[in-house]
Amino acid sequence: FHPARAHIGTMGVIDDTSLACTYAALILHDDGNAISAESIEKIVKAAGVTIPGFYPCMYEKALKDADVKEMLKGAMSGGGGGGGGGGGGGGAAPAAAAGGGGAPAAKAPEPEEEEEADMGFSLFD
Repeated sequence: FHPARAHIGTMGVIDDTSLACTYAALILHDDGNAISAESIEKIVKAAGVTIPGFYPCMYEKALKDADVKEMLKGAMSGGGGGGGGGGGGGGAAPAAAAGGGGAPAAKAPEPEEEEEADMGFSLFD
């Protein structure tokens, strides 16, 4: 941690501390070592980063029973984000599955357009 960097950009003291501990935990995991507070402190100190003393303990407790390999797989799978879309369009599938075949599906009525209610004022007056 460098005090001069604490106020530059969006990275702050907490971010630098979290990154240092996270990288240390990843290094330990990658080498097949146990993720302990002492090991995290040793790596962070060797990197020349100063962190509050409670962070390594916090990381050790948080990762004690965690399957880091599975956590990394989940992070790398690209899951989450996006979502939305999809749905709709499944109308004919239930009839075909039931053996209805032949008869064309009835077209769903289009929704009616709603009229704007006059509330007695305008936002643009």
